[in-house]
Amino acid sequence: MALLEFFRPKKPTTASVAKERLQIIVAERRTANQGTPSYLPQLKQDILEVIRKYVEITPDQVSVNLDQKEEDLSVLELNVTLPEEEK
Repeated sequence: MALLEFFRPKKPTTASVAKERLQIIVAERRTANQGTPSYLPQLKQDILEVIRKYVEITPDQVSVNLDQKEEDLSVLELNVTLPEEEK
């Protein structure tokens, strides 16, 4: 079956593309092991652009933080302040 998939590749879904991107970010984080990862500003910008497709927000309404809890445990915190819905 894998041979057929090689000749007729499936169109990647958005979930599979997101999974690949996340794997790249995690791999970079493991190799870099620095205080603040270089990808965080771009990650924040990408998240902001996606949210703007649905709601008008400003960059100061999105906060992305990465906390190193232990050597092998990191927590990515994302806070988005959405505007109140008009009635």
